[in-house]
Amino acid sequence: MPPRHRRTLHCLLTGAVLALGACATHAPLPQAPAPPLPAPPPPTATAGEFTIEAVPLDVWNAIGDIVVRTPQARYDSRSQMLGLYSVQYRGENLLVLAHALPLSDTIHVLTTEVTARTPSGAPVDSPAATDLLAILQREMPAEVQAVRARQAAADAAEKAAKAAPHKGKKHKKK
Repeated sequence: MPPRHRRTLHCLLTGAVLALGACATHAPLPQAPAPPLPAPPPPTATAGEFTIEAVPLDVWNAIGDIVVRTPQARYDSRSQMLGLYSVQYRGENLLVLAHALPLSDTIHVLTTEVTARTPSGAPVDSPAATDLLAILQREMPAEVQAVRARQAAADAAEKAAKAAPHKGKKHKKK
């Protein structure tokens, strides 16, 4: 990843974490402190990141639909503008991000990358994150189609409502 994109992603993730922290509505449950262990170095990329040829907004909507149906998964908060969900899966807190990839010599259509990060924005390579991203990757194509179909139906209903004449009271001409 070019340094410019890495800095942009870092700033975006930092802002997202700060925004999520400011929006917290409940205090975290107290947990017993675990004995300190030496921290392994963080991975440089997540094992489960994937791309899909779709608009980021459709992917973001599909992520939410898939997460709410997935056992042991829930989302705590979300930000459409940042393309992220704060998700808890199997007791692990994750940020699931969906962002567009720039068009290039190798990317010719609008493509969205989906990846998982720790709440602090670092790449995560845990079994829970990998499993959740595998579920998302497996179900994403069909869910994106469902999101598009719902949006098309909503657009058609809105257009029909605007085209229908008002059936208000008729006024008598004097």
